[in-house]
Amino acid sequence: MVLPSPNLDDRRFQQLVDEAKRYVQQRAPEWTDHNVSDPGVTLIETFAYLVDQLLYRLNRVPEKNYLAFLDLLGIRLFPPSAASAEVDFWLSAPQPEPVTLTEGTEVTTAAGEDEDAVVFATTGELRILPSELIRLVTAPRGGEQTDRTNALAEGRDVPCFQTTPEPGDALLFGLPTAVPRCVVAVRLDSRVEGVGVDPRQPPLVWEAWDGTRWLRCETGEDTTGGLNRPGEVIVYVPASHTASVIGGTHAGWLRCRVVPAEPGQPFYSESPTVREAAVFTVGGTMTVEHAETVTDVPLGVSEGVAGQAFRLDRPPVLLDGEPPVVEVSSADGWQRWQVVEHFGRSGPEDRHVRVDATSGEFGFAPALREPDGTLRPCGAVPPKGAQVRLARYRTGGGPAGNVARGAINVLRSSVPYVARVGNREAARGGVAGESVANARMRAPQALRMQERAVTAEDHEIIARQAAPSVRRVRCLPAADEPGAVRVLVVPDAVPDDDGRVRFEQLIPSDQVLAAITGALDERRLIGTRLVVEPPVYQGVTVVARLTAPAAVADRVRATALAALYDHLDPLHGGPDGTGWPFGRPVQYGELFGVLQRAVGDVLVEDIRLFPADPVTGRRGTPVDRVDIGAGALVFPYQHQVVVTAAEPEARV
Repeated sequence: MVLPSPNLDDRRFQQLVDEAKRYVQQRAPEWTDHNVSDPGVTLIETFAYLVDQLLYRLNRVPEKNYLAFLDLLGIRLFPPSAASAEVDFWLSAPQPEPVTLTEGTEVTTAAGEDEDAVVFATTGELRILPSELIRLVTAPRGGEQTDRTNALAEGRDVPCFQTTPEPGDALLFGLPTAVPRCVVAVRLDSRVEGVGVDPRQPPLVWEAWDGTRWLRCETGEDTTGGLNRPGEVIVYVPASHTASVIGGTHAGWLRCRVVPAEPGQPFYSESPTVREAAVFTVGGTMTVEHAETVTDVPLGVSEGVAGQAFRLDRPPVLLDGEPPVVEVSSADGWQRWQVVEHFGRSGPEDRHVRVDATSGEFGFAPALREPDGTLRPCGAVPPKGAQVRLARYRTGGGPAGNVARGAINVLRSSVPYVARVGNREAARGGVAGESVANARMRAPQALRMQERAVTAEDHEIIARQAAPSVRRVRCLPAADEPGAVRVLVVPDAVPDDDGRVRFEQLIPSDQVLAAITGALDERRLIGTRLVVEPPVYQGVTVVARLTAPAAVADRVRATALAALYDHLDPLHGGPDGTGWPFGRPVQYGELFGVLQRAVGDVLVEDIRLFPADPVTGRRGTPVDRVDIGAGALVFPYQHQVVVTAAEPEARV
């Protein structure tokens, strides 16, 4: 896309005349006749006309040349990227036959009074397969597996684990086939004997076998209380679930495994038992993205010359997934041409095409004139009269797709037996297209780096370009290994309805980490080892006590909590509102000032700081200062504000 020329000085003729008349009043106050009939005013208007022309022609030259040089250097505006999310499709009831959702099935957010619905589409086909329980196997730690299917059919109580459970004990569920991307419900009727555990936090994990290893599954509502009472466990099966032979039975295997208790977490003193068990599919999970896939778009007819270009009617072209598919007609049918970043490595016979994603322009290889006058083609040229089409491309994207969890709840396409949809996590990854101002700032960095990662700043710039959706990037040397570089990545996150970001939202996805690692690996210095990972998060809990009139106690409490969460926010907090600085400690005095400014005249009685672990929930002893490591960030965790009602003043 050719970068647009800016309007540097928008003063026009009349503005110049008025400005000159003001100068006359300052320098020659005795000149009082400013009418158009005055000869002096005629001279002013003449010179204003000439200056107007100079402003139009001359003052634009440096900026226009600058943008023209950017075009020559190959600086192109980055296109937008599309937000994506995992959406669960819930069945109205378990079905005896598979339910298939085709690629492109549309789901949306609910439309509001002032905003339109945001449309998402599935990125692949989803098959929701029926399932049932065909095998129940107990596998004690270090012991032999025992098939308990017959005992279960006879109505006997089957102990899930050893008499005294140990970490590693497991209960295996065999399904007729693998159920990748399905949501299954495990219904159990258990006798309450697994005493000792906290039903809200049992030391259990659910896992699925992928053919080589056990993968941990996300779980939803668990009404069994850690296998201690009749109920159901909702298990989200990963996409790599595979049927395999375990214990002589070919099945799709799930298991419930005992894990070591965290400090302070109760553990089993006796094994729970199972009297009845059933497994059935209640839904499926598929990735959706805020983008539209367009197919079979004609671009035009080739003229058979080098350097020809074709432009889409519906730009931009999204490049954050599969590249667009360009095809040229031939005697043998449609031939696919490869989309490349540039023609520097293209030979005369290479069918390559370059795309300007922002403008939607597809350009074929040019020809360069050699010193001897001959033309050297930089790639193949479609023959004259050949039809050029875009078989497939994606458009859309932008930050509008970054919606909160639970916001995608409308099934736009009609799918039989699907009752409702929902996203368990917020959609993320949507980024707006690059502005011209940002491209101007990026150009000197590109010239200095020359596509090489040498300094810490180079690593950070390349990481942001590889994954525009990340919020913050920090490059540090690895303290324990010379020659290693740590690149810390903080993704952007959409707060929940309460305005707060959950800890799991601050962990970048595997796709983002892989994209950054791949981009840096191509540009790193030889011998440099890369470590791309999220930073360490130090949880901080603030307990504050305030005194306020009873009539405003609730408002004061909400204001104080919002101020604490906002100030300690790793994405938008800190002294300057750009995110809590890496390595900056949290101090008592600073938080006291934050609270006092937020609540105004209300008295802040006391503040206590507690270091906390956002994963386990453990809280340390109160301190006046929480130190944060050089490569770490703070995470606000379960602040508490107590507002005591102030006693009314006595009347005299």
